[in-house]
Amino acid sequence: MTNLLKENIKISLDSIRSHMLRSTLTVLIISFGIMALVGILTSIDAIRYYLNENFMMMGSNTFTIRNRSMRVHMGNRSTLPKNFREISWKEAMEFKSEYNFNAFTSVFTYASNTATIKFGSEKTNPNIAVIGSDENYVVTSGNEIEKGRNISPNEVLYGTHVAVLGSGLVGKLFKANEDPIDKIISIGPGKYRVIGVMKAKGSSMGFNPDNICILPVTNVRQVFSNSRMSFSINVMVEDPLMLEAGIGEATGLFRIIRNVRLEDEDSFDVAKSDNLAEMLFANLKYLRLAATVIGIITLIGAAIGLMNIMLVSVTERTREIGIRMAMGANRITIRNQFLVEAIVIGQLGGLVGIVLGIGIGNILSFIIGSSFIVPWAWIILGVLLCFGVAILSGFIPATKAAKLDPVESLRYE
Repeated sequence: MTNLLKENIKISLDSIRSHMLRSTLTVLIISFGIMALVGILTSIDAIRYYLNENFMMMGSNTFTIRNRSMRVHMGNRSTLPKNFREISWKEAMEFKSEYNFNAFTSVFTYASNTATIKFGSEKTNPNIAVIGSDENYVVTSGNEIEKGRNISPNEVLYGTHVAVLGSGLVGKLFKANEDPIDKIISIGPGKYRVIGVMKAKGSSMGFNPDNICILPVTNVRQVFSNSRMSFSINVMVEDPLMLEAGIGEATGLFRIIRNVRLEDEDSFDVAKSDNLAEMLFANLKYLRLAATVIGIITLIGAAIGLMNIMLVSVTERTREIGIRMAMGANRITIRNQFLVEAIVIGQLGGLVGIVLGIGIGNILSFIIGSSFIVPWAWIILGVLLCFGVAILSGFIPATKAAKLDPVESLRYE
């Protein structure tokens, strides 16, 4: 059986070589269909990996309580954010003191998203985010201190004029490679002593955490105070498996603090670090559907082309079929010979399409800064689709070849 299969493959390759142009065109038609399918699906996998990598920077065990939900806009579809009453300082601090779950809790607020920071004659563009936070914000936001130290509880208590800078700000303000620790910088009307620098993280989806400045939240309440200041709460549970339990307990506690009645919906938003990624993943299904439709349409054309080349091959090799039958080959052997030939052409097209598809998909991966993706699931799907196309396209020509009359085939010119 194995020897017969090897012989059929050898005959198939000889036939492909003897009709190289026609076979190459058929292989390319099949490969374009597989390339479209694998290429787009590989790109989707690259996008998913990138989103997971960037939207889960805070970690899979973190959630945030705030007074405004996220807004996602893709094409003509948009999810409008829900807005709730501001979270007051009293509510945020009451939550922090009463939340007894095994977790780190931090209270923070955005003092400004358009601040300009100065040091000597150097200053930044007016696009710096200034965050007022307590001593736990660095931990719950997924950052680390690279140089100096974090804000202390005493500095939060007394509203001390100290600052922790993102690494991007250090490069903009201290261009002479000066040590930023203990230097005095200006933020609006206030002067602040730099006590720490955070590790670089790089930008993601338009937000650069290296360009933020962290001040004690009590200082921000004094210097940047406004009547509609709302506070947010970051919670990082120590055991990622307990995240949902932590969210449930936090939601229940904050409903009590906000005096939400049992029959009413939450008057605040609870967002996990991967919520936005999940919302975007839901929209990617349309792209996957489009890739499938494109691939199927192209493969239908490839199936027609493969059937055509096999029918022509049967006609051209009628005399050869008659000789094989005269030498003892039965109808099943003849049928299998042409089926194997169709499968070989299909798999050659699939191989070329898979290689091109992976290459095209990873070009996008390289552009967006994601990792190299080898989509094994889509590779297996491509191989199976090519096998199915070959069987469907080769069955009719193979059956026709098997039904030829040996005597009439020997007469064929």
